[in-house]
Amino acid sequence: MWSWEQAFKRVFGGNLGFRQPTNDRNWSPDLRVLPEILFDEEGTITLRHIRNFTYRSVTDYTPAYYDRTFRLEDVESVWFMVEPFSLVAAHTLLSFGLRDGTYIALSVEIRKTVGQTFSQLMVLFFLRRHELIYVIGDERDLIRLRTNYRRDKVYLYPVQASSEKVQELFMDMLKRAQHLQTHPEFYNPFTNTCLTNIVSHANTVAPKRIPLSYKILLATLSDELAYAVGLLDRSLPFRELKRKHFINERALRYGEDPDFSKKIRSEV
Repeated sequence: MWSWEQAFKRVFGGNLGFRQPTNDRNWSPDLRVLPEILFDEEGTITLRHIRNFTYRSVTDYTPAYYDRTFRLEDVESVWFMVEPFSLVAAHTLLSFGLRDGTYIALSVEIRKTVGQTFSQLMVLFFLRRHELIYVIGDERDLIRLRTNYRRDKVYLYPVQASSEKVQELFMDMLKRAQHLQTHPEFYNPFTNTCLTNIVSHANTVAPKRIPLSYKILLATLSDELAYAVGLLDRSLPFRELKRKHFINERALRYGEDPDFSKKIRSEV
C-alpha cells in the first residue's frame, strides 16, 4: 500500500520531465556557498561557511561567512521559527542554542539561480524547477532578514525537548545537509519542503511524535500542530503563547545589537 508521501511523489514529483537535480548551476549569490560539515570521532563538529550577511535591503547585501568548532554536547536547546507570508504558506526553520549563549540556525530552502524569484505558482506548476538546500547561518542573518528587511511576521518558540533529543535532531539535520551536497534533490511543495523535512527529522529522533496532518501542508498552522503534540509550552493558551513569541518589535529594536539573539528572547 502506498503512503501519502509516495502517492504525492508519484503524481507531483516523480518522473515528470527529464531535468535532473544538480549542485552545478549559476546560483544566486546568497545561496552559492555550501556549508562544509566535519565530524570528529570524539564528538567535535566543525562548521565552515556559516552564513552571516549584512543587509541593506532584501536584495542588497554584503556576503560574509565564518567557521565554528564545538562539541555536540554544547548543543542544549532548539527553537522553532515560523514566518507566515500568505494565508496558507510559511517558512519554518530550527535554530539550535549552544552552551555559550550563541545560536546556529538551519533553514531548508529553495536554491534559486541568478535572476530567479520565489513564486508559489511557479513552485506548484513547475515541480522540477528548484533544487533544495540546507542553509546554515547566524540568526543575525537568517532571522533578521525576515523580521527587519522582508518585514514578515516572525514567531520564535522554544521547543520542549531534552538536550539528548536536541543533539540527535541537530546531528540528523547536519547529516542530511551533508548528503544533499553529493545527492541533490528537487524541492517539492507537497513532500520536500522546509516543514516536511523538519517533521521528518523530528520523527527520526522521536518516532511518530508528529502525526500526519493537513497543518503540515498549510505551514501557517505548523505552530498550532507543534503545540497540540506537546512540542511547545502548553502552560499558556495557544493565542497567548503566540503573542508572547512574536519577535518583530524586539528584532527591529535590537537589529544592530551584538547580542541580537539574546535580545529577541529577552522578554520571553
